[in-house]
Amino acid sequence: MALANIRGRVAWIFPDDDYDVDQIVGVKNIKITDIDELAALVLKDQEPDFSSKVRPGDVLVGGRNFGYGHPHYPPLRAMRHLGIKAVIAESFSPGFWRGEISMGFPLLPVPGILGAVARWDEIEIDWVASRVSNLTQGRQLEFAPLALADRQMLEWGGLTGYLKHRAAQPAGA
Repeated sequence: MALANIRGRVAWIFPDDDYDVDQIVGVKNIKITDIDELAALVLKDQEPDFSSKVRPGDVLVGGRNFGYGHPHYPPLRAMRHLGIKAVIAESFSPGFWRGEISMGFPLLPVPGILGAVARWDEIEIDWVASRVSNLTQGRQLEFAPLALADRQMLEWGGLTGYLKHRAAQPAGA
């Protein structure tokens, strides 16, 4: 099984380093469990109609140490509900990285990404070529391939799928 390429628009750029993802829905809303209600709050303080502009396949772009703080799941769960397929950032906070990869959500560290895209640019993540292509601007950035276990977690839909797949393999495989 191989990861499918992701093609979509850059729906939002978080240029700040150490961005706390709780700000996506607002800290006061972090305990909301209704996914439709939570999705309606995504970036409401920055752009009130953001949720109506997102299309399935869109991606987010962030700065260094994206996901800093408490790695709460509701903000990215709401983004996934809106159709966001991945986050590309200069780098990720380790706790956020592990949590989202374990949930099967693609995160991709790509140094230089902030300078290579603009909002609404059409981009494509090519996992085999280890390249992000900005189709709007005709630019490309290479990235380091993901660690085998991280790639397999994404391929199998998260930690649970990964463990089930590993358990089904013959001993020593």
